[in-house]
Amino acid sequence: MNNAAFTRRTLFGLGIGIAALSLTRTGPAMANPVNTTKSGVAIDGHDPVAYFTMSKAVRGEEAITANYGGATYQFSSQEHRALFEANPAKYAPQYGGFCAYGASQGYNAPVEADKFTIVDDKLYLNYNGSVQSTWRKDTAGYITKADAYWATQ
Repeated sequence: MNNAAFTRRTLFGLGIGIAALSLTRTGPAMANPVNTTKSGVAIDGHDPVAYFTMSKAVRGEEAITANYGGATYQFSSQEHRALFEANPAKYAPQYGGFCAYGASQGYNAPVEADKFTIVDDKLYLNYNGSVQSTWRKDTAGYITKADAYWATQ
């Protein structure tokens, strides 16, 4: 292999590595990673309480926030923020807001905020609709695997 080919392969490999790291953003000073935007906002600005009270993904307001686990959560109302602040562990998504199916497979993947499931009063997010369909085929089994993976994070 000549030097030019080696350099191209090396740069390509570094690019892949950097791209993979960008999929696993973490909040500051966390024991477990949290999936946030570059500015530290969880669930891409969606209201975590709305999943439970409205059964859908609802954008939060930048002016209505609370911090938990090294991330900033946004809420669609003051009432939702108050519910969250009273019990943040109840409303924060499982696996730091990374894809629940991805966690069951041993990695942290981004999510689409409207691809969610609530199981036993816990919020699980998924990468996309196709992954969510797979997730729903054996939710209990995938939760067991994801819990084991997350305990190592």
